[in-house]
Amino acid sequence: MKLIITSAVLLCSNFFIAQVKQDTIKSENIEAVTIVAKKPTVETKVDRTVFNVADSSILAGNTTWDVLRMTPLVSIDNNDVVKSEGENVTVYINDRKSVFTGKELKEYLKSLPADNLMKIEVITNPSSRYETTGQVINIVLKKREDEGIKGSVAFTNTQNTKNSQYSNLNLNYHKKNFTQTITGSYNDNTNVSSLKTENNLFQDNEQRLIDMQSVYHGKMPSVSSTSELELNDKNNIGVIFEYFQNKSDSENNSVGSVFKNGNPFNTYSINQNEASKYLVLNSNLFYKYYDKEKNRIFDVNVGFNYNGDRGDRHYLRNQSDLATPEYTRVFEDTQMRNYYVKLDYTQNLGSTNNTLETGVKFDFNNNYMPIDYFGYSSNILKNRFSYKDNLNAVYANYSTKFFEKLDVRFGFRYEYMTYKLHQENDDIKRDESYGKLMPNALIKYTVSPNFNVSTSYNYSIWRPWYSEFNPFELPTSEGNFYRGNMDLVPNPNHRFTMKFGVYKKYFLSLGYSFTNQDYWTDYIPEGNKLVSFPNNFLGKSERYSVNLNTNQTFFKNKFNVNVTVGINYQDNSDFNHRNNLNTKDYITNFSGSANFTYTNLFDKNINISGWAGVYRNNNGNSIGNTTNVFHNLSVTKIFDKIGLETSLQLNNIFLRPVFDRTTYSQAGTFRNINTSDWYGASLTITKRFGNQKVKENTKTDVEKNQGGGK
Repeated sequence: MKLIITSAVLLCSNFFIAQVKQDTIKSENIEAVTIVAKKPTVETKVDRTVFNVADSSILAGNTTWDVLRMTPLVSIDNNDVVKSEGENVTVYINDRKSVFTGKELKEYLKSLPADNLMKIEVITNPSSRYETTGQVINIVLKKREDEGIKGSVAFTNTQNTKNSQYSNLNLNYHKKNFTQTITGSYNDNTNVSSLKTENNLFQDNEQRLIDMQSVYHGKMPSVSSTSELELNDKNNIGVIFEYFQNKSDSENNSVGSVFKNGNPFNTYSINQNEASKYLVLNSNLFYKYYDKEKNRIFDVNVGFNYNGDRGDRHYLRNQSDLATPEYTRVFEDTQMRNYYVKLDYTQNLGSTNNTLETGVKFDFNNNYMPIDYFGYSSNILKNRFSYKDNLNAVYANYSTKFFEKLDVRFGFRYEYMTYKLHQENDDIKRDESYGKLMPNALIKYTVSPNFNVSTSYNYSIWRPWYSEFNPFELPTSEGNFYRGNMDLVPNPNHRFTMKFGVYKKYFLSLGYSFTNQDYWTDYIPEGNKLVSFPNNFLGKSERYSVNLNTNQTFFKNKFNVNVTVGINYQDNSDFNHRNNLNTKDYITNFSGSANFTYTNLFDKNINISGWAGVYRNNNGNSIGNTTNVFHNLSVTKIFDKIGLETSLQLNNIFLRPVFDRTTYSQAGTFRNINTSDWYGASLTITKRFGNQKVKENTKTDVEKNQGGGK
């Protein structure tokens, strides 16, 4: 392995030095010069940072999830929670809100080949159009425009601790006014991880030490179909169907020791085997009216989403104070159904400097969670939990411009929500409704062509996920227990930002946000059990942030470098005091990321790209103990004549990431050290056919260029 790494580094170094020499030699006999406009890899606008990756070599051998990890301002923790500038985000795909969150979002984005990506928009100041819970990430896919059939097929083999394979097929057919796109993929991957926990409870001075080893194997087929018909130059209709499945099995082996007042109290071992099947079916029928001359847009979207999650877990527990092993089993078959209707309208008022944007959405969820728990006795505990909600929203944004230098956008979003919770076993019900008005404002002043300043305010609300309400208690793989909390309430958040742009290359962003209550993980000892659950925490928590971003190009735009650094400072003194948390009142975090691409090395169609990210995992009442460094390096060779690409990628080969953080609660401290096999090498072979030209898959650039946002 050392020989491979050393050879790869030397090879890339020689390529780079040779290319620098070649690019600095100027030819004296130049007959003509052709200038081709090309978007910078990273564009920073007043309300968003755009990662343009359509023609970047960073796509080779990667999935959409991999490229999202490389996107400036974005970080992802060991629980697969996506954040931007340390804030919560909502993920959209082609301006459609994703039904996935957490690990499900990760697996779905891993099924989307990066070759389909046009750009990733990190919308740090979203308008009222978005169902925002903080910031927004919009993943924009390519749209083919040339007649005939075109597409690509790719195969990837990845060697980490275990071997994994990934393949995908993209087909596009365009004929006059009709476009049909089909994307299919199959992912067969195996992951190995380990977890060490050290739980120190104040009660009885108890200490719990747990060591767990896990192997996960998943098979994920997916198919996506988009049909679009242009009725005329202003009217389009279309339909989207998506299918995704993750059929997986995993094995976890845990060994635990319990001490009280420094004396051994108990030891145990747990073997868990789980087989699960996660199924997603989505459909979206849309109609779009677009008058480009008048910048008038009317969108209608009607959709249905179905998620099915079936899991069968088996636990075998050996314990020193029990004569015989304990066998338990948990069978779940969750059904999630979502229906929605969404109308959006945009129009200029008098001139292009005045834009009004309005819309409404009606959203219905019906989720059912049946669980059969074969516990420590012959009895079967049956839990039947249902969650229903209806979220209706109306929004309006108004954007205008004064003196050709001052851009203003202000808006509001009003949401009215009703929800019903019912645990049938104990006949526990909760039936509530509430309305929230969420204003936002953005002001940008262009001092000169090379300098501008902007400021914004956003009010957002983060709602609990439906499964976090379920109070039924279940065992976890490391030997503890988990349950939900039917008393959870939403978390409001106020956020202020100020951004400076200099020479369209340097961008400084300052942020301040605060909340007066939140819900995080809490713990409580019950006899010999340790139970975790989400809980409401009152108290003010304040966050200050500074982020600097720059994008530079060298050697005739062949070499592109983007660097982002950030510092976050949290004041949790009031929060910690009111919740009796014995942890740091003030937390300072440093984060940074950098990516580079070198295109057409030696004029031989060889591309080199790399990425590195530095992050620390602090979130709520959990404090990171280490700083992680992620990195990868890839080399791609393009064979134009035969439409073939080969790519070699090395992931985290110099330093393997370890997630180490401690959670503080009234019951004690809980440290988790998680190590995953996020390292190794992958080889990808891609075959393209047909004309590969694409166009922007967006409604209009006017909405974004004025800072109005979507």
